[in-house]
Amino acid sequence: MESLSISRTRLMGQVRVSGAKNSALRLLAASILTRYPLQLEHFPKGLLDIQIHMEMLEVLGKEIKIFEDNILITEKEDSLITSLEWSKRSIRNTLLILGALVGRFGEGRVPLPGGCKLGERKYDLHVMLLERLGAEIWEENGFLCAKAKDSRLVGCEIHLPIRSTGATENTIIASSLAIGKTILYGPHIRPEIIDLITLLNKMGAKITVHGQKAIEIEGVSELEGTKHRVIPDNMEALTWAIGSVITNGDVEIINFPFEHLEVPLVFLRESGMKFYKGENSLIVKGGIPYPVEISTGPYPGINSDMQPLFAVYGAMSKGESKIIDLRFPGRYGYAEELKKMGMKFKLSGEMLVIEGGYSLKGATVNAIDLRAGIALLLAGMTTDEEVRIENAWQIRRGYENLEEKLKNLC
Repeated sequence: MESLSISRTRLMGQVRVSGAKNSALRLLAASILTRYPLQLEHFPKGLLDIQIHMEMLEVLGKEIKIFEDNILITEKEDSLITSLEWSKRSIRNTLLILGALVGRFGEGRVPLPGGCKLGERKYDLHVMLLERLGAEIWEENGFLCAKAKDSRLVGCEIHLPIRSTGATENTIIASSLAIGKTILYGPHIRPEIIDLITLLNKMGAKITVHGQKAIEIEGVSELEGTKHRVIPDNMEALTWAIGSVITNGDVEIINFPFEHLEVPLVFLRESGMKFYKGENSLIVKGGIPYPVEISTGPYPGINSDMQPLFAVYGAMSKGESKIIDLRFPGRYGYAEELKKMGMKFKLSGEMLVIEGGYSLKGATVNAIDLRAGIALLLAGMTTDEEVRIENAWQIRRGYENLEEKLKNLC
């Protein structure tokens, strides 16, 4: 069991934001759609989830070469297989791998998805969209299997009942090589989705975005290779910004994605954060955190992954903070871990109410998922006593070169 220890830390100096985990994973799945070379720059190769996905691609028959922060994905002629035989830890991105395999080859077989257990997080929407595109779906011995009725998916109209990021991505991926036109109504348009669409259009796809109303995908017969730069990770950027305030730090966050964090920055500015815009950076000069009241929602709002960070911000604020997660109701398991450190909270229906302003203390806590883990790490930076975080590998799923960056900021 991997653990990490932290105590009072004042963040000072510069830190560079890595490529976005949630974008890079999708781009890796999209690489299955072409037999030509694909080069990805500013790629977060050090993340655990990314390493697992690259290994999965190699099992399928792709070859990956890494140089600095770039990777090159190639494929030998007729070498790709459609069944992912995988016995190690699974990730939820296997659903996108399935969509890509069925989109290109007409069939696919992948392990049932894993990853963070956030609320229900079922995969019924993925099954629905693949069935609408003409695939038969079934479970078999721990695998999810799909097969197009006539060896190729067929375009159609798909209406999503909720703005699901994963279902939006899978529709785009699976229908890029389908016969005819697919129109996806009610998509979730967010930076990672746009990055995926940008890559696919560079490869020769014909995808048009009509705001939050719809995405139109005109299927093509083949996709080419290309070169693409991964967008910065907005979650990492927000983490260093909040960390700077609660530790009374002074941090310049280089490669900061302003356009992706406009709404969270408004809340933080009105809640005590003092920051300035550099040419390609955000300079956070501490501040006194005030209580926050937020609800999560579709982009450009505050997404569900961000709310554990806001909870720690609220715990450091004198007064009452309120958080409600509308996407994954009850996603507050991390609060019980913060309680071990002295955070005072209560649940009021689906709302997390935090009574902030109390000093936290040392404790042994558990990173129940990636975002809970980084929240515990931030909280540990405010304590005079040691905080030991068990299952700290969860944090490394989404934060590249974490120890090195922390060392440079201390």
